Amino acid sequence: MAGRTVSAKSQRLILAGLALVAIVGAGLVAIPALEGTATYFYAPSDLAANPPEPGARIRLGGLVKDGSVVREDEGLTLAFTVTDGARETRVRYTGIVPDLFREGQGVVATGRIGPDGGFVADHLLAKHDETYMPPEVAKSLGRTGMMHQTGSLAE
Repeated sequence: MAGRTVSAKSQRLILAGLALVAIVGAGLVAIPALEGTATYFYAPSDLAANPPEPGARIRLGGLVKDGSVVREDEGLTLAFTVTDGARETRVRYTGIVPDLFREGQGVVATGRIGPDGGFVADHLLAKHDETYMPPEVAKSLGRTGMMHQTGSLAE
């Protein structure tokens, strides 16, 4: 029994098996790394019903409540209330506010719950035209009855 050669079919099966093992291994390494960077979406009602872990990074979305926007003396810090029609969450943000940010408009704020229970945002997204609203915001407003089936806000 001199040298036995492996057929081409067997070589392909071995290579496919090794590729599958490599892909599974890469997935097992990547999943824990990605979980640390995930940012979960909450509406004010979600925060009240199921608050996140202290210090967890989340996205808070809803409508900027009319009459709630207050600028502090230095001009870079803004406080406002986000509502989903059922609950409200006070937000504090320091930085440059998007041009389209205004009362009554959809907003998604990324940040953490502060020690006082308010939300401290480090990033704001405002809707970019008259028809767009982030899907998460539209869904949470639909649950509370603030969004019509057509996608427009209830008056």
